[in-house]
Amino acid sequence: MKKLLTILLVLIFSQVGYSQEQETYKPNQIRDFKLVPLPAIGSNPANGWLFGLAPSATWRMGNPETTHLSNLVGNFLYTTKKQWIFSSRSNVFLSEDKWILVGDWRYFITSQPTYGLGASTPNEPSENPNQQGVLWGEQQMNYSWVRFYETVLKRIGFSKFYLGMGYHLDVFSKVENFLDTELPPSELNFAHNFYNTQLGFDQDKYTLSGITLNGVMENRDVAVSPYENNFALVSFKVNPSFLGSDKSSSTLLLDYRHYFNLSEKRKRHLIGLWGLGNFLVSGDLPYMNLPSIGYDMFGRSGRGYAQGRFRGESMLYSEAEYRFPLQKNKETFGGTVFFNASSFGSKMTNEKLLEKINAAYGIGFRVMINKENRTTISADYGFGSKGNSGFYLNVNESF
Repeated sequence: MKKLLTILLVLIFSQVGYSQEQETYKPNQIRDFKLVPLPAIGSNPANGWLFGLAPSATWRMGNPETTHLSNLVGNFLYTTKKQWIFSSRSNVFLSEDKWILVGDWRYFITSQPTYGLGASTPNEPSENPNQQGVLWGEQQMNYSWVRFYETVLKRIGFSKFYLGMGYHLDVFSKVENFLDTELPPSELNFAHNFYNTQLGFDQDKYTLSGITLNGVMENRDVAVSPYENNFALVSFKVNPSFLGSDKSSSTLLLDYRHYFNLSEKRKRHLIGLWGLGNFLVSGDLPYMNLPSIGYDMFGRSGRGYAQGRFRGESMLYSEAEYRFPLQKNKETFGGTVFFNASSFGSKMTNEKLLEKINAAYGIGFRVMINKENRTTISADYGFGSKGNSGFYLNVNESF
């Protein structure tokens, strides 16, 4: 914990990057620290345009030959949809990669449309044909969200495999549902309220608090913008009521990413593959804690759709992306072409996983602002089914 606090203090108070050149390396000594205090201009369908600061930091905690770059990405943003977004997401590799600390801290005062459960929900609001009196399609939600996720992983021997535990807390509060249109009739029940009422959750506030057991293979060269190798995560989460969860439950998260180089001379020329599975194993989850598109750690899944466009008790997601440089001898500019597909299952709507698949595709442009740590500005436009689409402006690669 002292090591983590030291890292956080350095990140908060450091204003300039520095590097040290020395022949000896003290364990867990912060070196090669670089902070990019980017003014943030971003965009995505759920938030609209975002403005503020998005500092990105990288550093090493040991010998560069044996220790990965650690990274932290922060967000202090206000959006055109009158949302406030504060977050800090980090991957910290201690000396010789013996330990990894993974953090995801958030405080949002935000809003988001929701569409009901399963992969077959329509865009426009209407009455659910399978549940009379329940609203289907776009419904607006205002809410506050506090998240505290922290995971500690220990390397097994000299391998690329890690085992560890984490504590995960999500608190949704001040949840308010409304429509932007007078139709359909006001007596229809919002999907969020109907689901929570049926399963015994409050409509305006709920908590999910749990412990995760994690297995990780970390083989990427640089986590924020990999050129080669792979990454895998298996995370089983238990949310007991005695830790503060409204109801006990358990979930399973599977995440695998692989990067295939197409040129030894230009490793930025590659194909990236991503597979993601998220499943409710036992018990019940509150509505906003159900597996949903765009709710991975950095919110990058499902380009072509708004965050939260699809939701259910089970989720499968896959993506393929072709990345390439746009200059003959430089790495500043790059491009990408991507394709993704997702499916959701829901017990409440009797929709089975893979019964309906929603695909999307798109193109992107990249500007590398720091070649050494591969800090990159990414701009993508995605096209989904049912007329869905979106523009996405972010820091670093999508996965």
